[in-house]
Amino acid sequence: MKRHTSLLILFLILLLLPALQACSKKECTQLVNKEAAINLITQLFLRTDDKDWKAVEATFADKVTFDVRSLGAKKVLTLTPKQITAMWDTGLKKIKKIHHQVGNFVVKKNRQSISVFCYGIAYHYLKNKTGKNSRIFVGSYNFKLKKQSGKWRISQFKFNLKFINGNLNLEKS
Repeated sequence: MKRHTSLLILFLILLLLPALQACSKKECTQLVNKEAAINLITQLFLRTDDKDWKAVEATFADKVTFDVRSLGAKKVLTLTPKQITAMWDTGLKKIKKIHHQVGNFVVKKNRQSISVFCYGIAYHYLKNKTGKNSRIFVGSYNFKLKKQSGKWRISQFKFNLKFINGNLNLEKS
């Protein structure tokens, strides 16, 4: 078994060697950082859809600049991960299904941070008497990530609403 594993590893190294050689250290680091940033933001939305608040908290830095003025907030806030998830838990408690879809990522690495822009759509679903069971938020996000304890974490979160469609009073229907 060990011999087969060793042969498989050797085969994979030989197969991947040309690709690794074509990537300079700087390019490889950029690719790794880009992938880590996109994965972190994807995890934020997947775990939010699951209402897994501990996992959501793990995507955030200790303090987060939180800007949802496009949704009616009066000002930009500085919040802890627990404050954010408590707010989301309260706001999403009655919603039965949540689905976020993000894409069109633009990732830029600065000296100490990574800036990420992406499009996003959020579906909220709650079966109700009116038959108007969903609400859709369409917009974009601006994130800033910083390293905390050796891992990238979201330190700035901004949602830029383009429009909302569907049942705006979903929880009250």
